[in-house]
Amino acid sequence: MAAGIDGNYNQRLAHRKRRASLFYGVCVAAVILALLMLVALLYSVISEAVAWLNLDGTSIKTLLTEIPSSKAVNSGLFPAIVGTLWVMGICVFVSFTVGVSAAIYLEEYSGGSRLAELIQINIQNLAAVPSIVYGILGLSIFVVLFSMGKSTLAAGLTLALLIMPVVIVSSQEAIKAVPSSIREGGFALGGTRWQVIQRLVLPQAMPGILTGIILAVSRAMGEAAPLVIMGALSFVPFAPASPLDRFTVLPIQIYVWISKPQEEFHHLAAAGIVVLLIMLLGMNAFAIILRNRLQKNLRG
Repeated sequence: MAAGIDGNYNQRLAHRKRRASLFYGVCVAAVILALLMLVALLYSVISEAVAWLNLDGTSIKTLLTEIPSSKAVNSGLFPAIVGTLWVMGICVFVSFTVGVSAAIYLEEYSGGSRLAELIQINIQNLAAVPSIVYGILGLSIFVVLFSMGKSTLAAGLTLALLIMPVVIVSSQEAIKAVPSSIREGGFALGGTRWQVIQRLVLPQAMPGILTGIILAVSRAMGEAAPLVIMGALSFVPFAPASPLDRFTVLPIQIYVWISKPQEEFHHLAAAGIVVLLIMLLGMNAFAIILRNRLQKNLRG
């Protein structure tokens, strides 16, 4: 009898191990497939950008310092680069301050009230709304209602709304992961709720908060649909100098070039994609370095 029970147990155990091995193999295959597709995409883009550099009269300096032109060899990304920096600067500042503040309220002050639950449900629903809807919202509210015009300020606020749900949810999870014993220790030493949050909870949660912001900003930097809806220009012969200036951004400029029939502009668009990737990786690298430094300080 005991031998039969042991035999059945061993069979079930072997079956579970086979299923686990199969699932592990499927996961590894999916990762390898995704990496191969990414490598193929990067190779295609970089080879196209190199083809643009091999054209007569082109240079990296021209690409980075000149305005768009009717000739691919004379076209540059300077207005789009400056416009992207303006829009992303406003987006990051607003989404960080408002999003983290909302997460602090929901986790530390709301006390699980019905209002907090309603807000939480709406935030989770907003995370799934298509980006073009945010473009319509930005056009209606910031451009028309608040009379900001089709400016970098309106664009930055629109993208801030777009990534706000992701920032709030990730910040909530980071704050929730802070052990309750840290809060209790702060209260035991006579700290107020805000002092405990400011000096104990937020420093512990900041690496996780920055991770969520990195993911959110990466999405926002590649968005073009909301900005097209709210009036971003496809040709800007000047760089925006203030938050109320007209603008264009790198994704829109790349789309304009790739839509042209001339092959030279396709190569130029690939060079623009490389510039966008470098800017994105640079911003992410800065945030990752800051996050790692905060984690090191916490360990120290």
